[in-house]
Amino acid sequence: MTYSVAVSGASGYAGGEILRLLADHPEFEVRTVTAHQNAGQSLTAVQPHLRSYTHLTLKETSAATLAGHDLVFLALPHGASGAVAAELDADTVVVDCGADHRLEAAADWAAFYGGDFHGAWTYGVPELPRLSGTQRDRLAKTRRIAAPGCNASTVALSLAPGIRAGVIESADLVSVLAVGPSGAGKSAKTHLLASEILGSANPYAVGGTHRHIPEIQQALRWAGAASPTISFTPVIVPMARGILATSTARIVPGTSAAEVRAAWEDAYAGERFVQLLPEGQFPRTADVLGANTALLGLAVDEAAGRVVVVAAVDNLVKGTAGAAIQSANIALGLAESTGLPVNGVAP
Repeated sequence: MTYSVAVSGASGYAGGEILRLLADHPEFEVRTVTAHQNAGQSLTAVQPHLRSYTHLTLKETSAATLAGHDLVFLALPHGASGAVAAELDADTVVVDCGADHRLEAAADWAAFYGGDFHGAWTYGVPELPRLSGTQRDRLAKTRRIAAPGCNASTVALSLAPGIRAGVIESADLVSVLAVGPSGAGKSAKTHLLASEILGSANPYAVGGTHRHIPEIQQALRWAGAASPTISFTPVIVPMARGILATSTARIVPGTSAAEVRAAWEDAYAGERFVQLLPEGQFPRTADVLGANTALLGLAVDEAAGRVVVVAAVDNLVKGTAGAAIQSANIALGLAESTGLPVNGVAP
């Protein structure tokens, strides 16, 4: 069966990456692409690398334009998806790649985003460990999916196995991330100009202000943490895409290094897209470029009494577009790896 697909925000980075991956999807046919300022242009005028879509023209983003498709991806700015999604048919599978439907608590939305709160949809990180099973169990047959924040899902995948297994404490969690500027979107911003970031590493949203913090805490509560606390510091580095997240947590006293490692091995055993590397090995962002793969390396710092987890993902693939398509596959009853690359691009 072929499913008809519409992609809104198709002129942006996330929308473009969704389209790149969908081009090789055997069950999804992209019929409609929309934009705001770029409406009326051919898709390849703004996404010249997407040569298989030379027949498509960007239309205005509206519920009327998106209606009538089996599957709709909303790659819109935060705060813009909720009103559009509310007008779409309940039988349509809708995947929101913005933040509008990620958070369960209205108070968290008000504190970190502001504006109208549209309620939570099924979170689109299939491998995420929960106290019972994984998030995959909740995606089956859902019709509304909230694709994750790329930083948030990377950190949650890094720490949730230890929380669920009871081998790390949920207080005093620390994550420092090196991130590529594509995660901030395609609109022009002075601090993201090449002359500002080349040859420099620039921290931002320091001191507990980053919008992904409540999303991380929410995911860790699902894994069993009562009141998780995390110090989260992202740093922009001069690579177009990618996240390298280094997360540490206190080990529960009396827990052996073998028990710590076993928690992550058990959580991701058999997973295609989330892989724990052999002991002593740690990932690079280059290893996951273009792939829907998260690679994790783990070490136990005996002197500090902490576990160290290093995770690498491509923020535009596993961090956003790949997670969105993987979740849509599950919702529609397809093999979840359909159309998604596990291999990266090198050099």
